[in-house]
Amino acid sequence: MKFPGQRKHKHYFPVDARDLRAKELSAMSRPQRTHICGIAQTLVDIEAHVDDELLARHNLVKGNSLLISDEAAHILYAELKQRALIKEEHAGGTIGNTLHNFATLSDERAVLFAVMEKQIEIGSYAYKYLSYTSSKVDVNQLQPVDGPIGRCFTLITPCGERSFAISKGAMDKLEPASIKPELIKTAGALVFASYLMRSADGDNIDQAALRAMAVAHEANVPVVLTLGTRFLIEQDPQFWRDFIAEHVTVLAMNEEEAEALTGESDPLKASEIALQWCDMVLCTAGPEGLYMAGYCDSAELRETEHELRSGSIGEFNQYEFSRPMRQQDCVDPVKVYSYIAPYLGGPVEILNTNGAGDGALAAVLHDMAANRYHKVNVPSSCKHSVSALTYSSFSQICKYANRVSYEVLIQHSPRLSRGLPEREESLEEGYWDR
Repeated sequence: MKFPGQRKHKHYFPVDARDLRAKELSAMSRPQRTHICGIAQTLVDIEAHVDDELLARHNLVKGNSLLISDEAAHILYAELKQRALIKEEHAGGTIGNTLHNFATLSDERAVLFAVMEKQIEIGSYAYKYLSYTSSKVDVNQLQPVDGPIGRCFTLITPCGERSFAISKGAMDKLEPASIKPELIKTAGALVFASYLMRSADGDNIDQAALRAMAVAHEANVPVVLTLGTRFLIEQDPQFWRDFIAEHVTVLAMNEEEAEALTGESDPLKASEIALQWCDMVLCTAGPEGLYMAGYCDSAELRETEHELRSGSIGEFNQYEFSRPMRQQDCVDPVKVYSYIAPYLGGPVEILNTNGAGDGALAAVLHDMAANRYHKVNVPSSCKHSVSALTYSSFSQICKYANRVSYEVLIQHSPRLSRGLPEREESLEEGYWDR
């Protein structure tokens, strides 16, 4: 397990040979590994630069995300190829990206529950999906299906507006029987996206997700939901509030999705509202930065050494050096918040906004998995005298998520090709020490 963020050697686990906890680990033949599980819609992202006339001709709505038929996707793809409008083709999907980035960052296993074409041809969508997926992502649980996997077209017009056309193919055909309870029970987290819950008649991926969530709750495994798009959430925000309250431990969203869910445009205030339904919130806010919110027991609070910040909540980051806990695990729960501005002020040139939030979530999942890894291998550590959701503090997780998000923004693919550099070349080490 590569531990999250950039840490000085003395802070790594195991710490050093003189540490009693490290001796406890060294007595074992090898440390017990950990993993996370994700339920995903397998799809390929296709990015093309087009004009408004093409959108109109294919009955697409500028700036919106629409589902299209397999036949319509085939016709659209053929025209994009014939006119050489395609700029990038990458393995995609919110959870697919997140699992890949988690595996790349942590060097640990990420189990993918999804479907895959039974017959895979060289150069096909399915071939490209598997080719661009980390070898640390466990694809042995994929359910074979007849028909293509999904395709997501990102169509960028000259004004910079992005329009999305999604062809589902067979990506929602995952059956509940394909979920392996034994893998979920031993996972550091179970992650899925809101898209799974809008499956059509005859598609059972929503039932597979509900079965996986039931297993996770029984085993006390954190359930993590990422909100896919504000258009889906604003159709029925009350459904999602009730769903999160019943099923979700950790919620990830951007500022638009946060407003659709809570009715509050301020990301910090929206995060506070969301805490009435879940235990921890990650809210990315584009060029503004990102926020985290959660709970910590009053006896475990640690005051920040950073400058106090005020917004819609006064001095909201006062206890950001605390570690997140489930509300039910707190004797006296206190709401805790943290914020960080974009790394280096943001990229000089943003090459890709797709997947930046997925990168941030992968960092959070890495920290959660690191917590389980440490707890399993060093159970007597004082770090586990209370039941925390993460290995690090709110503040440290913000830094890490922010850094990973930046790395995704400066490349075309939403998937990392390597972990973070061991020694930062463009920034003083003080970023991680602050």
